[in-house]
Amino acid sequence: MKQKASVINIIWLSMVVLATVTAAYTNRMDALTKASFESAKDAVVLAIGLIGPMALWLGIMKVAEAGGLMRIVARWVRPLMVRLFPDVPHDHPATPMGIKAMQELEKLAPEKGTATNAMCLFLAINTSSVTLLPLGVITIRAAAGATSPAAIFIPSLIATTCSTIVAIVAAKMLARGNSGQESVMVSKIHETSESEIEAECAEPELFPPSTTGKWFIGLLVAAFAGGAVYQLMSAAEPLAFSAASLNSLSSWLIPALISGLLIFGYLRGVRIYETITDGAKEGFTTAMRIIPFMVAIFVAIGMFRASGAMDILVAVLSPLTSAVGMPAEALAMGLLRPLSGSGSFAFMSEIIKQSPDSLLSAMVSVIQGSSETTLYVLAVYFGAIGIRRTRHALPAALCGETAGLIAAVTVCNLWF
Repeated sequence: MKQKASVINIIWLSMVVLATVTAAYTNRMDALTKASFESAKDAVVLAIGLIGPMALWLGIMKVAEAGGLMRIVARWVRPLMVRLFPDVPHDHPATPMGIKAMQELEKLAPEKGTATNAMCLFLAINTSSVTLLPLGVITIRAAAGATSPAAIFIPSLIATTCSTIVAIVAAKMLARGNSGQESVMVSKIHETSESEIEAECAEPELFPPSTTGKWFIGLLVAAFAGGAVYQLMSAAEPLAFSAASLNSLSSWLIPALISGLLIFGYLRGVRIYETITDGAKEGFTTAMRIIPFMVAIFVAIGMFRASGAMDILVAVLSPLTSAVGMPAEALAMGLLRPLSGSGSFAFMSEIIKQSPDSLLSAMVSVIQGSSETTLYVLAVYFGAIGIRRTRHALPAALCGETAGLIAAVTVCNLWF
């Protein structure tokens, strides 16, 4: 059966061609040419910059996985996951933990290079995932002198929850159109993957620490708790829910998370150093595999912006959006957010610096804090496992993104 081109192919080609046509009328061909090369270079630089963090975190997660943390988490979320992902065997090691989960789901795909319903749903959830605390946005607002930097917390939580719910519903509804094909996939998965599942779930060789080692870890944890209490008591001002306190909390969170996962692995008997280096090798390989996908996405976005097509699109749609309480700048933010995380963050920062306490400032802050860079996430996750036919992953993700944008505008007009 002849396969149709995926939506992302049409969008990518449209962005490049429209950018070229627009540049012919705006006389920005030089800027367009420069943007194509600069965007390709930026994509490679960013991908290379991801090698270190990705190697580190995949190594740490390898330690946690070897210690059985994935199985513990899987038991906690299994009732929900069974309902959301009926096509994935209930005892499969795939978990909601980033690229590692996509790699596990890829092992279940009967047709390599083609996204399954489970992958599309997983990407829809990740591109619209609930953001509990938008620390980066709150920090920018505080630095700009906003009266109440954390005032966007509740609106952002409402908007991101709406986007996640809509993305899940959209992914489920779009998957029904391929129910016949997917049923064949599922039967094939259950027939062919049993041995692979058993191999994935096999217990690694563990070497639990001695009593002395356990006491040593216990003393270190107690010392850390003592340091936290000391810093709390020696603070010049009482603890309060503010941008400064939230930013301070985030600086403690990452080191505590790293140490906690490594301690968990050590107490479970994992060989920490050997395991983390093995995981880091996987992270290096994964980061290199996503470069072609990132180059393609970044070039299309860079050309679209440099040609002036983004400005024209905003100008055309602004009369309609202003009627529903959305300023033209907020529309530009909503269009830019799914395309470029760094671009939308810079755009938001500029607006906040100009007017930190305005409705527009709050609106772009909520949009930034409650959404994700959809095309970037799709490129990274699908690029990591070599998926070229994305099926309905992009439409489902964009449905969630649109719902989040509408919710952000609505909540901000009611809240502020």
